[in-house]
Parts: sequence; C-alpha cells; structure tokens
Amino acid sequence: MKLASARIPRQAGFPDWMAEVIAAIEAGKPVRQELAAGGRLHIDRPLPFLCVHLSGDHSSPVAREIAQANASYLIAPDAVTATPIVAAVGTMLKRRFGALMVLEIGELASDELLNDKAPLLSPFKVEIAAADQPDIRAAARSFVEAVEAIQGKFRTPRIEFRKWPDRQAGRDKMLEVAFPQMRVRFAPIYRQRQSGTIYPEIRERLIASIFDAGLQAIAAFAKSTRCLTITTHRALGRQAFVDAVVRTDRAIDDVAASFDFLLAVTPINAEAAWNEFAAGDCSRAPRFLYRPLTLQAEAAKRKLFSIPFEHLEDPVLYRLYREKQQELDLQLSMLSARETAKFVEFGRALYGPVEPGLLQAARDILARSNGRAEEGDASARLYQQTADSYLIERRAREMIAEYARRCSDFDARVEVRDDLPTGLLVSGRRLLIARSTVMEKDRVEPILSHEIGVHLLTYFNGSAQGLRLFRSGLAGYEGMQEGLAVFAEYLSAGMTPDRLRLIAARVIACAAMLDGASLPEAHRLLVNEHEFQKAEAFNVVLRVYRGGGLVKDAIYLRGLLQLLDHLADGGTLEPFWMGKIAASHFSVMQELNARGLLGGPAVRPMFLDAAEATARLSRARSAKTPLDLLDN
Repeated sequence: MKLASARIPRQAGFPDWMAEVIAAIEAGKPVRQELAAGGRLHIDRPLPFLCVHLSGDHSSPVAREIAQANASYLIAPDAVTATPIVAAVGTMLKRRFGALMVLEIGELASDELLNDKAPLLSPFKVEIAAADQPDIRAAARSFVEAVEAIQGKFRTPRIEFRKWPDRQAGRDKMLEVAFPQMRVRFAPIYRQRQSGTIYPEIRERLIASIFDAGLQAIAAFAKSTRCLTITTHRALGRQAFVDAVVRTDRAIDDVAASFDFLLAVTPINAEAAWNEFAAGDCSRAPRFLYRPLTLQAEAAKRKLFSIPFEHLEDPVLYRLYREKQQELDLQLSMLSARETAKFVEFGRALYGPVEPGLLQAARDILARSNGRAEEGDASARLYQQTADSYLIERRAREMIAEYARRCSDFDARVEVRDDLPTGLLVSGRRLLIARSTVMEKDRVEPILSHEIGVHLLTYFNGSAQGLRLFRSGLAGYEGMQEGLAVFAEYLSAGMTPDRLRLIAARVIACAAMLDGASLPEAHRLLVNEHEFQKAEAFNVVLRVYRGGGLVKDAIYLRGLLQLLDHLADGGTLEPFWMGKIAASHFSVMQELNARGLLGGPAVRPMFLDAAEATARLSRARSAKTPLDLLDN
C-alpha cells in the first residue's frame, strides 16, 4: 500500500482514497469509487485508456452515459477535480502499458445546425480536438471514420476539428495532464430544441454510435503505440456486470418465469378434438380446451415496465433487455387475447408474417419431396419398429444422465403427461412427453437430439453464463433455436422426406391461416393438394390454429434456412450452444465473448461426437436447399 502511494504524483485536490485505488488496479481488481464532489471512477480492469466526462449538473446525460458505458471511465464535476485523479491513475496505467490515451466526451450547448425550414433534417455537429501527436491523431482519424459511417436515418454527422489545446474553454473545462488527449463534443440532437422533449430512438442510436466510435479510436491508439494487442475494438468493452444488470436480469426473468406461453396456448383435449373433427367429416372446426390462466397479464405488464434500465451502463445489454421486454409484452398481450381475433395479429407481430420466399421454399419441398416420401413404401413402414412414450422416456433419462455426467449442472427433469398433444415439448428445465406419443424407433434419437441436445442444452449453457437472459432466451431466439434443433436431427441421421414435408406443411398452414382460411379449409389444403393423411394434417392445423391462430410454426423452416445461409457463409455453430440466441445476435454473442462477459458452452451436444456428424456438417455447408440434406 505504501509503495503504491509513494508512486502517485501528489498535487492539490488529491483524494485520500487514491492510494487504495491504485493498489487495487495494480492488483488487477476492479474499482468503483464514488467521488465526494459527485461523480465516479470505474475501472473494470487495467487498460491503456481512460474515458472522462466533466459535468456537475447532469446537463449532458447522453455524454455521461457514453462515458460510463466504457470499461474505464471517470465522471467528475469539473477539470479541477478530475485532473489529479487522471494524473494518478494514468501514471500507473502508462507505466504498465507504455502508453495511455485520455478520451474526453461532452455535449455542445445547442444543436445550432438544425434548420426548421429545411425540407430534410440537417446534419449535426461533432467537434473533435486532439493533441498534435501521431498516435492520438491516428485515434482521431479512426473516430472520424466510424462516426461518418453512422447510418443517417434521422441526422448525419458533420465533423469539425478545433485547435488543440483550446484555451478559450476555461480551466474548469481543460484537463491539465501530460497524456495524449482527444476531446469530443456532439450536438444534443436527442432532444427537441425548444421544449427539451427527448427522442428515445435517436438517444439510443447516438449513445451506441458514439460509444462504438470511441472504442475504435482507442483501438487505433493501441495499435499505433503497440501498447495492447486486440482482435476487435469490442474487446475493449466491459468484462464485468454492474449490480444494476443483475437486478434487471432477475426482474426480467421473474416476469418471464411467471407464465409458460406454449403450455398456455396448447390444447389439453387434442385426442377428443380429433375424434370430433373426424366424426364431422373434417368439415367443422373442433372445440379446443385450454388450461385456465393463473396469470394476470395486466399486473405482469405493470411489473415488466416498472423495471429500470437506466443504470445498466452498457449499450449492448441495454438493447438486449429492451428487446426482451418488448417480446414479453407481446407474449402477455397474446395470452390476454387467447381465443380471440387479436391473438393472430399479436402473433404476427411477435413471430413475423410468412414471407413469400419462405412460402415458396415450403412449396418446393412439398413438390419435390413427395416422390421421395412414397419411396419408403407403406409396407415397409407397416413393419417398422415403433417406440411408445415409455421407451422414449427411458432413453431420454439415459441421455440426460450422460449430459449430467459431463456437466453437473445439467439438472433436467422428464414428465410423461396426459394433457398434451402427441409429441415432445421442452418447458424450462423440463422435457414433457405426451403419453399418447408413438413414433418409429429410429426417430427417437434424432428427436431427443432436437429436444435435449438443443433446447435443454442451451437452457443449461445459458444458465452458466451468469445472466438468466441467456437461458430464457434473447428476443426472437425461437426461430434460430428451432432451426438449430431441426438441424440436430439431420446431424443425428434423422432427416427424412417425411420430416421435411412436415415442417414445410406447417408453413403452408400458417400462410393459409393468416390469409383467413378456416381450420377445415387449411386441413383440406394439406390433404387434397399436398397428399397428407387426414390425421397427420390435423396435427399440423391443431398446432397452427391453437389459441386462436399461432403463426409460430413457420419458424422451423425459416430458422433452418437461416442456419444453412449462416453455414454457407463460413459461420460456425459454437456461439449457438452458449445460450438461446437469434441469428441477429450472433455478432453480439461474439462481442460479449471477446469482452470476457460470456464463456464458452459448459457442455457441447453429444450428437456432435459422431464422425458421421462431422461429415454431415461439412456437407451442409454446400447445401442449396433443405432437400440437399436428405440422404440419397
């Protein structure tokens, strides 16, 4: 402790706690020190930069948020307070890395370029001042390139350079330190000029864009000075969650765990409904019965929207939790509209429509796979060994036991139930098997790879990440999750023409439902035009028309197509095992992993162990359509 304090450059205003802070940083420990005069010093880990924001009156809230999004930042009321802190911390960090950059972020007093009479929104000013040194100039150029690349949906930036140092700024605005500095000021375009009303979307975009440009500037400085080697500028981000993230995560998860969406919209009288439908010559929609809701959707929404997001200090996590909040809101709206016409429209908003390309892909599969399906002739199927729910349960428990042997936290449960349609379903840590389930014996391993090797595995791997969000699922995760699960069947040698036809039929039925077709009409479409057996077609339309019309079943084929595109582009499967994520979150997972916020998967799918799986994965990279996954 004395050794650390002896190295600190003493000067007026030097805080008493600095010796302990320096000792903590040198020991590699995080620092989060509140300042008596207002503000905070936060050091996630030693890095060759410090982001500084000077403001004592909270008049620049966006600049403040940008600064505190960094892994290493100081917020202080003025330069007089900040200077000795920057000098002390900077001296220690420069000694460690050989170089140190100070990035100071602030806001301009007004949005002076805004012209209310212009036909289009005018540019907004971004001022940059940088010391006249090659390394900091490289950082400034990188910042400019990043800012100029901002998508100009509302306003585009206009860069202006100011002389360095700017003595007119005043002593309380200038850091008197010997390290290379870059100062950034941007116009407050996130608020209305007269009223001060906030534009939330612009505010979020501005924070994310300026923050990212700052990281790119710091990365350029690190490369120029060779003080730190990184693979991506995103690796300079935070490596630890603040307490507010954990509180938000728990609060979001409490709402998500308060209801089981799929069970709530799944009929409990599937067999009786089929008997009723068949008895009426498949011409009248049967009555579906559902579990009574124990959830008060309005109360859950109040709880959901009372969760504070303003202290997360991380734009990436902020966006992920906002997206999840919106998804939960739609799910709650759907449950409150169950068995009404609004249910369909809320579902369309949640899962998306059936796009023309997706519908055409489904039609192509049905047209081109019909002959292949017939080749596995009926007589062969008649003598095919079958597995009932008890055999499936026994094999499921064996598979779960092996996963638990590989990962002690893999604590899954198996339930055989009478209140489910034929098939299997994962709910949280539970694998639910309908007692009426009967399938061909060679389908057991692929379907368990689907349910256990993907759905349960990503639940437990997501749990291991430290945030429950990754086990309950990032917003929109279901499409890629189901595509991945279907792909697991292929890797387990279980992709058949019949299976592809089934997921294609779901798309056809969803499209018909969204176009206004009744359940009997969608059933006739599958039977008459696509040659499905009546009972098989009913299982499809039951899923699609449950709850009042659920478009979710179109995501299986959509997710599989997205996954094949990802593989064709040279993508890897590894990040998808880390938790439940959407295709759009692939780069986010890579970033969080690079920052050290996420670890690799605690356990990998067992179906990847087989040599055949490796060969199949290689073949899938050149597949043009899902039909190419079928064995010749």
